[in-house]
Amino acid sequence: MPVSPLADRVVQLAYDPGISPREGGLPGLSVLKNVVNSINLFGIIAVVGALAVSLAVWAWGHHTGGHQAEANGKKGATVAAGAALGLGAANAIVAFFSNLGSQVH
Repeated sequence: MPVSPLADRVVQLAYDPGISPREGGLPGLSVLKNVVNSINLFGIIAVVGALAVSLAVWAWGHHTGGHQAEANGKKGATVAAGAALGLGAANAIVAFFSNLGSQVH
């Protein structure tokens, strides 16, 4: 019985090329890690500043009766908190999904 072209294509898609992440394959990996760590640190410092400004706007809007300023301060504080959560959890998030992806067969 001849194999249909569709079945042949499915077999090609299921082929495992045998590629997996491996440390030490290229030079400069430690430099790249340092750059990414520094970018993460700058992001966290920026979030601290954004949170401080947002909280100040929230307090100013509340005490002056500026409802729009108060709402914008709340929104900024929420976004800054979410950004801090994302920056702090970046390694864990990437590791989780990388681990999950490596389990797909």
